[in-house]
Amino acid sequence: MSCAQTLADYGLRAIGMGERLLPKSDITLCEQIVLIGSGMIWNLYFAILAVIIGFCLATFVAVGKASANPAIALPARGFIYLFRGTPLFLQFFFAYELFVQLPKTGIEIDLGIAVLNAETRWLTRAWLGALIVLILNTTAYSAEIFYGALRAVPKGDLEAADSIGLTGWRKFQRITWPTMLRRAWPSYTNEAIFLYHATALIFFSSFPAWRQQGDALYYANYFAEQTFNPFVSYPIVGGFFIAGTIVIVLVFGAINRRLSRHLAPAQRTRLKLRPQFIR
Repeated sequence: MSCAQTLADYGLRAIGMGERLLPKSDITLCEQIVLIGSGMIWNLYFAILAVIIGFCLATFVAVGKASANPAIALPARGFIYLFRGTPLFLQFFFAYELFVQLPKTGIEIDLGIAVLNAETRWLTRAWLGALIVLILNTTAYSAEIFYGALRAVPKGDLEAADSIGLTGWRKFQRITWPTMLRRAWPSYTNEAIFLYHATALIFFSSFPAWRQQGDALYYANYFAEQTFNPFVSYPIVGGFFIAGTIVIVLVFGAINRRLSRHLAPAQRTRLKLRPQFIR
């Protein structure tokens, strides 16, 4: 089988398209690269959605933590402390056990005028349950980063905004949030890189792959068992993660330059790659 035919047969297998049966004999290097690359679709799915949703939620949590109202600040602080104080791997297991306890038929929510049925059976699948855990985890870490940047916004900038009549939401939108984002972006880039790497933990968590539509490590483990040689499939996974990390650095670097475009060259912050290998 040619490599082009392998790509056509297995390129989208991880999302349920293409050949259903995995190769079991005479496994080629091309088959390993294609199928592991196919599994990377799920790793990208987890990373992209978790970063986008977590970024939005982290902004609200950071603002909540900085609030002078204890009814808002205390829950935000508790949320951050909980998810930063426990290992991500443990969060996967705890969430899975919690989701398993929910009724598979769903939860009925009585609104008085209507009864809604909230679907729960998909929460035990990796594509939803594990995604929720990643979102909550990165929200907590990102919120702490944003909170630190929020406190570092120069008072002079805020006083200048007050002097020209900017208050409330307009002040936050035009002055506070852009300055916070610019100061937090280098650290937030490392958080995005860590989150991308953390998607590999899903394979070892309790969340099962649905219909054998697993991530990159799912296929790497399969090939290691079939060929009795882990020194081919696992380095391929590492190569894909390295390539993805380079893309993240380039994309986030371009955003960082955009955020700092109004500053003098000497005042612009350059991104420095400092991955967090252990939390």
